[in-house]
Amino acid sequence: MSAIPVPEHSPDAGATWHFGDPFGEQRAAQSGVVLVDRSHRPTIALTGADRRSWLHTISSQHVADLPDGAVVENLSLDAQGRVEDHWLQTQLDGVTIIDTEPWRGEPLLAYLRKMIFWADVVAEPAELAVLSLLGPRIGDAAVLDAIGVSALPAVATAVPLPGGGFVRTLREQEVDLVVPRAEIARWRDRLVAAGVRPVGVWAYEAHRVALLRPRLGVDTDERTIPHEVGWIGGPGEGAVHLDKGCYRGQETVARVHNLGKPPRMLVLLHLDGSADRPATGDPVLAGGRAIGRLGTVVDHVDLGPIATALLKRGVPADVELTTGGEHAVSALIDADSLPADTGIGAGRLAVERLRSNQR
Repeated sequence: MSAIPVPEHSPDAGATWHFGDPFGEQRAAQSGVVLVDRSHRPTIALTGADRRSWLHTISSQHVADLPDGAVVENLSLDAQGRVEDHWLQTQLDGVTIIDTEPWRGEPLLAYLRKMIFWADVVAEPAELAVLSLLGPRIGDAAVLDAIGVSALPAVATAVPLPGGGFVRTLREQEVDLVVPRAEIARWRDRLVAAGVRPVGVWAYEAHRVALLRPRLGVDTDERTIPHEVGWIGGPGEGAVHLDKGCYRGQETVARVHNLGKPPRMLVLLHLDGSADRPATGDPVLAGGRAIGRLGTVVDHVDLGPIATALLKRGVPADVELTTGGEHAVSALIDADSLPADTGIGAGRLAVERLRSNQR
């Protein structure tokens, strides 16, 4: 197999884009089990007795009393509630392991260290690599034997691996092996011998975009708040816990949740495949007016050219859109990707009742 590198302008630069058959690799992820090397994703280890209570105060997720084996998403917000960092967090054997986007490893580590003050916490780079498995046959006996477990952990949990690292289940048909960096080749050989097919990050990105899962810095911009991209909910359901307080940006989170809807929404777009592909960050236009920005753009084996987009909330699914740079590309909103109308928030409802009583 010939490994084709990811384009240099991509946030995944340095990884493998595909092995010569990108659509075949996506098919394999749908019908069998594939291995995606995501070792370019940096990892950070937090140790010390105060690590959970300390992290609880500076992040959006409820992590003060996470049990051993828990896996959650988490955010750092600025004072206006805008997303600065997004990471996956695994609590196991007295250590909290964080992994994040390739370009955010050093800035996130620097921020965490800056916020320690007097807490009993040590933040250090972790020599761990993320290897992702996708597909309906992850639970086959041969794959489990190669991993070294009798069964996969439940969703949003992790268990230790023989020889170091851990395996975690993120969602159905999506598992990560977080292993020592020095052992990447050995793990790849074991998994390939068990029938797992190596694929590039193209297959992973197509899978992610089709499920409308956002990625920091690609599907978000400097104005993004968690509500716009679905990062709201409790452990296992999002990156922001609505039943906790005392963290930076909390006021915005509570205000948007209680008084109204976010100004933008994340949707899936279907692109005109006969034209050149647009790029992340390109404006999305309706009637010649900008109503949003393009996120991840990828060719999907079944859906064709698709992209995420942050659009002004309330744009109907049938509106004709264009995007792209010098050459316009037609686009349509996938109606199933529009956020559900959850009605009026409790706070807004109370305000409207007061106003109606004053008339």
